[in-house]
Amino acid sequence: MREIAGSPRVLLRRLREMMAEAAEPQARLDRIVREIASNMVAEVCSLYVLRADSVLELYATEGLNPSSVHLAQLRLGQGLVGTIAASARALNLQDAQNHPAFTYLPETGEEIYHSFLGVPVLRAGRTLGVLVVQNKTKRHYGDDEVEALETTAMVIAEMIATGDLRRLTRPGMELDLSRPVTIDGLSFNEGVGLGHVVLHEPRIVVTNLFNEDVDTELRRLDTALGSLRVSIDDMLSRRDVASEGEHRAVLEAYRMFAHDRGWVRRLEEAVRNGLTAEAAVEKVQSDMRARMMHMTDPYMRDRMNDFDDLGNRLLRQLMGHGPENLAATLPRDAIVVSRSMGAADLLDYPRDKLRGLVLEDAAATSHVVIVARAIGIPVTGQAKGAVSMAENGDPIIVDGDEGRVHLRPQPDVEAAFAEKARFRARRQELYRELRSRPSVSRDGVKVELMMNAGLAVDLPQLGDAGAAGIGLFRTELQFMVAATFPRAQAQETLYRQVLEAAGDKPVTFRTIDIGGDKVLPYFRGSEKEENPALGWRAIRLTLDRPALLRTQFRALLKAAGGRELRVMLPMVTEVSEIRRAREIIDREVRHLARFGHLLPTSLAIGAMVEVPSLLFQLDELMREVDFVSIGSNDLFQFMTATDRGNGTVASRFDPLSAPFLRALKSVLDAGIRAGTPVTLCGELASRPISAMALIGLGFRSISMSAAAIGPVKAMLVDLPVEALTAQMGLILGDGGATHDARAMLRTFAAEHEIPL
Repeated sequence: MREIAGSPRVLLRRLREMMAEAAEPQARLDRIVREIASNMVAEVCSLYVLRADSVLELYATEGLNPSSVHLAQLRLGQGLVGTIAASARALNLQDAQNHPAFTYLPETGEEIYHSFLGVPVLRAGRTLGVLVVQNKTKRHYGDDEVEALETTAMVIAEMIATGDLRRLTRPGMELDLSRPVTIDGLSFNEGVGLGHVVLHEPRIVVTNLFNEDVDTELRRLDTALGSLRVSIDDMLSRRDVASEGEHRAVLEAYRMFAHDRGWVRRLEEAVRNGLTAEAAVEKVQSDMRARMMHMTDPYMRDRMNDFDDLGNRLLRQLMGHGPENLAATLPRDAIVVSRSMGAADLLDYPRDKLRGLVLEDAAATSHVVIVARAIGIPVTGQAKGAVSMAENGDPIIVDGDEGRVHLRPQPDVEAAFAEKARFRARRQELYRELRSRPSVSRDGVKVELMMNAGLAVDLPQLGDAGAAGIGLFRTELQFMVAATFPRAQAQETLYRQVLEAAGDKPVTFRTIDIGGDKVLPYFRGSEKEENPALGWRAIRLTLDRPALLRTQFRALLKAAGGRELRVMLPMVTEVSEIRRAREIIDREVRHLARFGHLLPTSLAIGAMVEVPSLLFQLDELMREVDFVSIGSNDLFQFMTATDRGNGTVASRFDPLSAPFLRALKSVLDAGIRAGTPVTLCGELASRPISAMALIGLGFRSISMSAAAIGPVKAMLVDLPVEALTAQMGLILGDGGATHDARAMLRTFAAEHEIPL
């Protein structure tokens, strides 16, 4: 015989009524635990809420000693309640006192109760408290009772999240939901940002929790599941999805989840218990996320993101909207928090409102990080848990210097970082004073400090930063932020704007570098690639699609009429690719001349050294081109076989190690032999310590983000290049591989009072 007097639906209906009534938070909690106890024929129902100090405090009870409310406490992991909170798993026990985790709290009077059912109060997979029912008789609670209590706990989680219970906290105490959190990550771009959280993919907030008609909600759920399955099947059936590989494996996993009967049964059961279809998805998704967060298997933890995405897709199907765009309602001090994002996504946000970026997944050389550096905002990466811990509007500090995130910081922490930000502002003033000062070292060596750019909005920074010119203009960014291929006229207009803004300063345009991780949504290749960084991208793609290259060359030639034009080819693997590209541009020069167009006064064609095979063709390369620029990001990636977008391995090897520095020196030496200028335009030039190493190797022109020019120039003007060159000789020598080059450079800087 069932021991539940009323159904879960009746319980949820009563809870909905109580939530709608005007009542003090404590009175409402007291009524809720009484209603749960009555509905489940339980002699005890208790709610414990997790505080910021990792203590679970009894907030309401029916059946235990009422004087123990707000006095009875258990540490996280202590007792049955603490075990549930720490593991995010329910406990269903016939005789609780025999469980090894049982802890006796004499003030509650619970020693007479034997059967115990406790469930975590979860929101977005995060534990906010524990809800418990108990009986004197030894019994095992049924699955329907567990489901009913979990569903009720979800409703209570929303009550905690709205802040209703904060008035019940004692002075000096805070709930866990609002506690300050410090997350250790990695520094991807220096600086300090104070502001408020903007979740790049905002959590979908389910406000309609209780259903009015079970059959209607089941039909809505079934329809949404059907649409979800069709969309996944469509993705799998498209010709541009490879028949095997990791990409297809992810989609197959999505399809497996979408058709999983266990998952669907849990969704349907939650609806039958009184939730709307979207609330059912939120509940089941939160339960699953909490369990997966505590798994030790790294594969299963990695699948959590896939499951989150699937659940969010289903929620959007049910709620009838796509991903939200917060850019229009961005606060003036926005700090974007995201698991991962593309470079184009970041460019969607108004720059004048961005104060920082926090990424859970990404590497220092990811393109979104490169764009963030160009914008000049601090970035902390590998900040695990930031998305689930943050809510839109939360105060947040990004410490890009130390690679930390301070979420909901204490006032004294906020004051300390505000002072640090003011100090950095004073340093920026020093950098501005250096703008007009020549880029010359302490001992008279001139070094050109060029700027990397990619869009028209970058151009004002050319003068603001005091750059000698644009050493790398990434033409693909125009393609990445557009909805369709930019027409020839649009390309020509942009290139002319760039040249006019530069005035008499040189500009080097890199031809379109798409493919790899720079995917255009409107352009599909022949098939998906398992290793896109090693695949059909950059010069390989444009030589195979010569119309793209012809259109771009024509736009560049017309825009540069009457002045010098410098064009650089990316991802060159063989010298023959340069010859093929020259044939295309020569054909365009002849075409424009035939129709009377004004041509550039000079045309310089260069190549990027990014693929290690070019290191064994250096003499041939130098004879074939007018200049060479080293793309240190990709060259380092390919030399060390470390994926620049994989945070696990991207920081394993140091680009200031002797082997990589020797490779850079070999390119420089080949350029000197041939009289071909060699520069470097990768992110290696953007840090003072690595820029110092490049100057010590012999580089006299380097290109970097606009924000990096000030710090690098401040280093340069105090740098004794002759002494540094001798130090670099030790690093590159026979024993260099055993030396810590970075530590040696820091020691050199300290001895010569060089600011890094």
